[in-house]
Amino acid sequence: MDQNFTSPRTREELEKIEAAVLAPYAMKNVMSAGRAHVEKEDPFRLAFQRDRDRIIYSKAFRRLQAKTQVVVAYFGDHYRDRMTHSIEVSLIARNISRSLGLNEDLSECLSLAHDLGHPPFGHGGEAALNEIMQQFGSHFEHNEQSRRIIEKLEKIYPDFDGLNISKEVLDGLLKHNPHRYQTSIGFEISPHLEAQVMDLADEIAYTSHDIDDGIRSGLIRIEELADFHLWQQAEKIIREEYQAAMLDKDDESRERFRYRMIGKLISQIIKDLRDTTANNLQQKSIDSIEKVRACKEKLVNFSVAMRSDLKELRAYLMSRFYLNHKVAEKIEQGKNILKNLFKYYIDQPRRLPPPFFAQIQSGLAPEIVIKDYIAGMTDHYAEEQQLAIKN
Repeated sequence: MDQNFTSPRTREELEKIEAAVLAPYAMKNVMSAGRAHVEKEDPFRLAFQRDRDRIIYSKAFRRLQAKTQVVVAYFGDHYRDRMTHSIEVSLIARNISRSLGLNEDLSECLSLAHDLGHPPFGHGGEAALNEIMQQFGSHFEHNEQSRRIIEKLEKIYPDFDGLNISKEVLDGLLKHNPHRYQTSIGFEISPHLEAQVMDLADEIAYTSHDIDDGIRSGLIRIEELADFHLWQQAEKIIREEYQAAMLDKDDESRERFRYRMIGKLISQIIKDLRDTTANNLQQKSIDSIEKVRACKEKLVNFSVAMRSDLKELRAYLMSRFYLNHKVAEKIEQGKNILKNLFKYYIDQPRRLPPPFFAQIQSGLAPEIVIKDYIAGMTDHYAEEQQLAIKN
């Protein structure tokens, strides 16, 4: 037998490697509280690896490729959509988690799943559904909808609804930033560090790629970004690494410059987060999952200076990009489409696809069924349905 042959590592062997490599404050697979429905363990995959695979193979994840991030898809082919955003979040989260000794698979799961519940037409679509649901004494929040999709709406197993994801993934989807979202659930313990990492990886991703998309769309000018400290730092480094003449001579070189600048912005912000978090963990003597859960302060965080820099950039993005009339007009159109669709289906529930109407017949509140149906739509499908009901 070939002495160099290595047999595939079993799940038990992978768990031992994980225990030896991950930090004591990391969430390990063997510590998982399990799944709502007991299943036989995979012989060669860790629990969070299986979770990631289930998320990627879900219909809800595939639909993200046709849901607006900020710039509506038909503005061009190269703007971020919900899927590319989620992938970028997962890359950043894995980068941070690896450097801090955290569980990369868990951070990746959360990153890929965190926007599954986002409706079409970006945050405008979320606002529209929230306004509608408030009329029924409820609300709509995409993190709660993401969890509903994972627990209930995906139907691919004979024995249960949902994806039967590990409880740590479900927990992280709701807990990663309860102060930002209007979740109605109270939390007795703090989120694990992998969820905290995902939350700020999301912020890093959308801040950097919204700048990139804003420049690409012409709604943001690079000359204006030169006023911001973070941009100045990145540009100084880039111009030292590359010849200035090679960055400004034509459209292609300027595009290369933009790519390098966005990459440098991301690396700067990640470095600050990594260093600040490592210091927080040391200062608070965090050496176990129990101490993470008991800590009421955010352990994964930016420095005070970085938070200030990011706040300035986000304010600029809000005024020049998110609220720009070209973007706002399309988002407003999307909001009206969702409101029109909801009114149509609440008045004529029999017009719903049979599986959804069957849920109403079985006793589920019509507004919940219609909300689930509309939230799952892609931008183009919602537009097609709008045309269909008009005809």
